[in-house]
Amino acid sequence: MRPALPYGDALRDRLGPVRGARKLASSPRSRVWRVELVAHGGRPAVVKQAVGDDDPEGRYRREGAALRAAAASGVVPELLATDPERRVLVLEHLEHRSPAPDWIVGYAESLARLHASPVDPALLPRLRGPGPQDAEAFAALGGRLGVPAGADVRAELAALVERLAEAPGSALLHGDPCPGNDLNTPGGVRFVDFEQAAVGSGATELAYLRIGFPTCWCVTAPAPALVARAEAAYRRIAPVEGDLTDACAGWLIRGDALVPRARRTGGGEHLERLPARDWTWGTAGARQRLAHRLGVVADLAGGAPDLRALGGYCTALRAAVVARWPRTTRPVPAHRPAG
Repeated sequence: MRPALPYGDALRDRLGPVRGARKLASSPRSRVWRVELVAHGGRPAVVKQAVGDDDPEGRYRREGAALRAAAASGVVPELLATDPERRVLVLEHLEHRSPAPDWIVGYAESLARLHASPVDPALLPRLRGPGPQDAEAFAALGGRLGVPAGADVRAELAALVERLAEAPGSALLHGDPCPGNDLNTPGGVRFVDFEQAAVGSGATELAYLRIGFPTCWCVTAPAPALVARAEAAYRRIAPVEGDLTDACAGWLIRGDALVPRARRTGGGEHLERLPARDWTWGTAGARQRLAHRLGVVADLAGGAPDLRALGGYCTALRAAVVARWPRTTRPVPAHRPAG
């Protein structure tokens, strides 16, 4: 049985009746409909309800708080009304069009405006970075592949985890700024689906451009010149909070960044099982994702005094990974999927 549209008296009193409700595709964590607001000339709107067992109340509160904080930024849909009892948000409907080849420039500009939005840190959790278990699982991976991590590498990994945990930053973070959660509209890139919104270092999400959108089904590695343009566009709008090399290294060592959200456990077991088996998620396999991230961090860490040993380790580990699995470690896509 299809779920009923959760549009009750509280929303009807605020916005009037709706018509033409049409269920839209969404994750298991939400139910989403497109409707028309009769009292507003048939204006299209989106009705979104947080559901599921994974803290729907918390996800509802986070999304509402983020949308309110970013309301003046011009990079989020307008929040038209809410129904806390049913965990429902009614949002401005935005039309998406196919992104241009240089889409990440506009993406970075909108990301900077989002990050620069003033937000009360009491309303959103602080973003959690990788933990010691991630660092240990990553170091152990090399040993299984014939590239043992020396004491200097382990020391740099431990220091990296500490730096990321203590990294300053008050940016309003999307939490999952993936292709698909950005809409390319005539007015620029707009972000939706703020269920994982948090406060933290903006570098954590700016790093997506280099590390290949680590929490996303569609890995994308744009050309270096295009990434440079996008990062420059970001910096023209907002300062980069945090260290970009540290942020990329943080995504590399997180095993949870190799699997969809529903399978993330906060541990390093995904790295532990990688030598025995590969798996596909979206546009790339797990070993393919790892090889790409190793190359990115190897290039960046070579010029970072705190990560030189890690840079050498990543170079050697990537060579071992590619030699062992040449067919499944080809370069990740340079372009995002159409649509």
